[in-house]
Amino acid sequence: MRSPGTANDAFERFVDLWQRLKTESEEPGTVIVVEGERDRRALRRLGVVGSVVAVHRGRTLAGTAHALVASSSRVILLTDWDTEGGHLAHRLKELLGADRTRLDLEYRRRLARILRGELVHVEGLHGWVRRQAERRGQTLDALVEPDEAERAPTTE
Repeated sequence: MRSPGTANDAFERFVDLWQRLKTESEEPGTVIVVEGERDRRALRRLGVVGSVVAVHRGRTLAGTAHALVASSSRVILLTDWDTEGGHLAHRLKELLGADRTRLDLEYRRRLARILRGELVHVEGLHGWVRRQAERRGQTLDALVEPDEAERAPTTE
C-alpha cells in the first residue's frame, strides 16, 4: 500500500500533466484519440476542449487512421491502460506510423505510471479525480479550470 505522501505526489503529478494535456489539445491540428464515447465525455468533464475522437464509432480502425492522417498533424493516443487498450494503441501506432502525423503515446504512458493500476479505463478518470480532490478538501472545478495566469504561454 502506498503512503499518503506518495498518493499526494501522484495526484499533484496528475494535475500538472493534465493541465499540460488540456493546453496542448487546443493546438491546431492536434487530436486526442480515445476508445469510446464515455472516454470522450470523461475528458470533456475534466476540461479538455480540444478535438477528441472515439475510435469505436462504427468506422474501421484503418478508416479512422486514414481520417486522422487527413485532418491532423498530431495524434495523442489515450486508450485504456488494459490489454485491449494496449493492443489498440499498438495497432494505431502501426497504422499512423508511416504518415506525416506526429503520434504521441507519452501521455498514455505517463498517466499509466501515475495511476499505477488504480484505474485502467479512461472513462473512470473523472470519478478518480473527483475522489482525489475531495480527499484533499478541494473542488474538482479548481483542478480542471486553471486560472488565466496558468494558461499564459511561457517563454524559455
